[in-house]
Amino acid sequence: MTDSHTDIYGRYLHAGAISRDPDAFAELFTEDGVYEAPLLPEGGPLPRRLAGRAAIRAGIGAFQQGEPGEVDPRRSGCVLHETADPDVFIAEMDAVVDGSPIALVQIFRLHEGRIASLRDYFSPASLNQH
Repeated sequence: MTDSHTDIYGRYLHAGAISRDPDAFAELFTEDGVYEAPLLPEGGPLPRRLAGRAAIRAGIGAFQQGEPGEVDPRRSGCVLHETADPDVFIAEMDAVVDGSPIALVQIFRLHEGRIASLRDYFSPASLNQH
């Protein structure tokens, strides 16, 4: 049985924003998975592109260590949008981190239940608030 998009996204949120576990985060991706944040400036606190589990683990781990902000789940919300492609879904999130709002749109492409690619669109200015 294949996990639902809601299950996959729940594990993604837990590994990334709640437990901040770079190993668990990287394991959500295929071995050659790609994480992209195209709106970020080059040379910022998070690379714009991480390719492969090892790079995702290292890049997200370094980012999580340098990011002290805490997500307020009571004031944050998310809507998942299904697409015509069963391996693609879109997450639209309004999060509150340390009292500041951050809006994100994330496009997930799956392969055999793991994230093959993730494009994470959020304001680079939101990183400077923390």
